[in-house]
Amino acid sequence: MTTYTSSWIRAYTNIALIKYWGKADEALKLPKNNSISLTLDSFYTDTYVQFDSRFTTDTLTIDGQEQSGAALKKAKIILDLVREIAQVDYNAKITSLNYVPTAAGLASSASGLAALAGAASNALELNLSDAELSRLARRGSGSASRSIFGGFVEWEKGHSDVTSVAKPLDDAHWDIGMLFIILDSRQKAVSSSEGMSRTVATSVFYPAWLETIELDLADMRQAIKDQSIQQVGEIAERNALKMHGTNLGANPPFTYWSAESLRAMEHVRQLRQEGHNIYFTMDAGPNVKLIGTCQELKEIKEHLSKYYDPAQLILAQPGPGLTVLPEHVHADITPN
Repeated sequence: MTTYTSSWIRAYTNIALIKYWGKADEALKLPKNNSISLTLDSFYTDTYVQFDSRFTTDTLTIDGQEQSGAALKKAKIILDLVREIAQVDYNAKITSLNYVPTAAGLASSASGLAALAGAASNALELNLSDAELSRLARRGSGSASRSIFGGFVEWEKGHSDVTSVAKPLDDAHWDIGMLFIILDSRQKAVSSSEGMSRTVATSVFYPAWLETIELDLADMRQAIKDQSIQQVGEIAERNALKMHGTNLGANPPFTYWSAESLRAMEHVRQLRQEGHNIYFTMDAGPNVKLIGTCQELKEIKEHLSKYYDPAQLILAQPGPGLTVLPEHVHADITPN
């Protein structure tokens, strides 16, 4: 009998300020463009992995529910890669606790696959560098490459499996945060992967997305360097609207926005007209994220509680990268 076990590994979600939208290589998950994100502290995934010679198949349990289909398929990509590196062929048991609503545009795949990359490599004592962990996580979910790092992160599109990797851009030790307006935590009708593929293949607006992305990236790097909430917010909002615009030009067209999404965006515009320095971004889901200083977002959260249940309003600050948890955390559910 041979057993390898990991520590519990935590990875935090990241929200893209300059969006990743479209793949150049589906299998390797190489993106069409660079992206820039902010890792946040409010949503995360904790994962534990065992490899054992007695296991007859790979299994994945999330929040006590055994998974199959797409979730297990993504996990097996990571497992197969670490088994290849370690030159072992043992099956694995993955136990994961997800503190993020799944498939609702809140980056659950980013934290989930980043945590798995960290835990699987930890179990097999691979001692991978952060860059190697980023590449590994990317193979499960593109945005997971960014959750290896804390603060502001840029995922460079590269041109191969080796060169497509995320890197830290700024530690975000300044007053910036996001306020999540959770409008619908159910799984979305069109997955991110399906939406990207359809948009790249059919949208008449997609070429314009690629033509303007380098300017957005350069502007965002400078805004972060200048620690300018206004510039970060304006560029992020502009970039998000362009991304969602490409979906409307796809065949058939689709949108991740709901009526509630539009109302939330209008709230932000009205508050900005009243003098508040806040902006919004949206990903592949109906939920809206507000960008501003943490102090101002606390005030906005109180204002918006007139329109939303307090449970729908979650304030997040910049979060850390991949974290090894102390042994006592989850000791009651750690598999034997």
